Amino acid sequence: MTAELFFAGSRLSPDQVEQRGWQLSGGLARLGVEEGDVIALMLRNSVPFVDAIQAGQIAGCYYCPINWHFKADEVGYILRDSGAKVLLIEADLLEQVREAIPPQVVVLVVGAEPGALQGRERDYPSWLAEQVAYDGPPRTARMQMAYTSGTTGRPKGVKRLPPAPGEAELARQRMGEMVEAAWGIRPGVRALVSAPLYHSAPGSFTQQALQQAETLVLMPRFDAEQTLELIQQHRIDTLFLVPIMFVRLLRLPEQVRARYDLSSVRFVASTGAPCAPEVKQAMLDWWGPVIHETYASSETGMVTIQDPESARRKPGSVGRPIGDTRIRIIGADGGECATGEPGVIYVRQPAVTDFTYANNPQARARAGLDDLVSVGDIGYLDADGYLFVCDRASDMVISGGVNIYPAEIEHVLIGMPGVVDCAVFGVPDAEYGEALVAVVASSDPQLDAEAVRAHVRQRMAGYKTPREVRFVEQLPRDDNGKVAKRRLQDSYIAETVQS
Repeated sequence: MTAELFFAGSRLSPDQVEQRGWQLSGGLARLGVEEGDVIALMLRNSVPFVDAIQAGQIAGCYYCPINWHFKADEVGYILRDSGAKVLLIEADLLEQVREAIPPQVVVLVVGAEPGALQGRERDYPSWLAEQVAYDGPPRTARMQMAYTSGTTGRPKGVKRLPPAPGEAELARQRMGEMVEAAWGIRPGVRALVSAPLYHSAPGSFTQQALQQAETLVLMPRFDAEQTLELIQQHRIDTLFLVPIMFVRLLRLPEQVRARYDLSSVRFVASTGAPCAPEVKQAMLDWWGPVIHETYASSETGMVTIQDPESARRKPGSVGRPIGDTRIRIIGADGGECATGEPGVIYVRQPAVTDFTYANNPQARARAGLDDLVSVGDIGYLDADGYLFVCDRASDMVISGGVNIYPAEIEHVLIGMPGVVDCAVFGVPDAEYGEALVAVVASSDPQLDAEAVRAHVRQRMAGYKTPREVRFVEQLPRDDNGKVAKRRLQDSYIAETVQS
C-alpha cells in the first residue's frame, strides 16, 4: 500500500503519490541513472522530496539528502564523494552552490523563474510532467545514503548494501519488525513528520510510512501548536518527534495545550539525540504512555527501544536491545567492560544489511569489531541489560584527569526555563588540560551566564559547571540533526587564538 499524503494544505491520493514516483523513476532512467547509482537532494520538506524517496524504491537508486543550510564547499564535496548523477534542488538554494556542482551532474530545479536556468539545469515540475513511468526490468530498492556528522574530518556517506539474492523477503520481514518496534509504523497507521527530511531518522521514518501508512502528514517545518492542531484534525496515531520538539511543545501555554484532542496518539518515536529524563517525564505526564526512545545510527540501524514503562523505571536509559540485536561494551584494553562500566558501544542489528562508506573503505574497517559496528559512542549496560549512553567518544572532555560527558550537562541545561537549545564542549586549558564551554540559545533576554552556571552547579558536581557560557540565536546543526559541536568548538578556539 501507499499512503495518502497531506502537505501544506494539499492532498495527494495514494495513486498520485505512486504515479509521481514512477514518472521520476522513468525520467531518471532516461538520464542514465542505473541501479545502485545516487541522486542528491537539496530540498526542504516537500512533495519532490517524497518523489525521490519513492524513486529509490522503484528505480533502485540511493537518494542522498544534503542539508540545505550547507554552503558551496560542503555541497560540492558531497556531490563529488557520493558520485551523484542528478541533483534535485530548490531554486533559491541553487545560486549559492551553482559553481560547486560538478559539470556532469544534471540539475532538476524546483521553483525556478523562467529564463533563470543554465546549462544542464531543468525545471523539475515541467520536466516531470513530460516523463513516462519507468517500464524497465524490476530493480532492487535502495534507501537513503546519509552523510554522517563528520566529527573527525569530512563527513562519510553511509551506503546500505542490498540483501543477498534469495534473502530479500527475510530482510523485508526483519525490517518490518524493527520498524514497528522502534517507530510504531505498521500497516494502516496515520503518521505525522515535521522534522527536516534531510536528517537521517525522519527521512527513513517517512520512507517506511509511505509504504505502510494509511495517511502521512508531512509538515513544511515544525511548529508546536500546529503539530497539536494536525494531530487532532487527522487523528494522528504515530509521530516522529525529537527532544527539542518536546521542549517547545511543553513550553506552550497551558490554555493552548488544553485546546486540542490528542487521544488518537498511540506511539511517538524519538531518536537522533538523547532526551533529558525530566523532559521525557513531562511528556509522559501530558501525553500518556506513548513516548518511545530509540538509540540508532545510520551505520547500525535501530539498536534499542525504551518504552514508556521503562522510561519511568530506568530514567536516562535508551532501553533494551530490539529483537536479536547484540551489544558489547569494550574498554580501552580491548576487553569487555563489567556491568555499569562505561566503554565504547559495539552493536549488531541483524534486521539491517551491512554498509560501506562511500570512497572510504578504511573508515568502514575501523568501525568494526568482528561482525559488530561502533560509531564511537560511550555507554554502559546495567544489570538488567538496559543501555545508558554517556556521550560520543569524540565529545568526552578530560578536565583535571576526570572524564566529563557533555551530554549529562546538556540534559540539565535543557530543563532550565528560558533555554531553548544548548551545547557543551571542551576547549584547551593550560591548567586542567580541557575546560567546559556552554553555548545556549535562549528565549529569555534576561538570562545571563551566571544564572546558567548556577543552575548546573546546584544539580551537578562542581567540576561539571561550564567555565564560560555564550549565548546565540540559533545553534548550528549537522545533516543528522545533531548540534554541530565541532563547528562551535573550532570557532571558539579560533576566536581565542586571535584575541
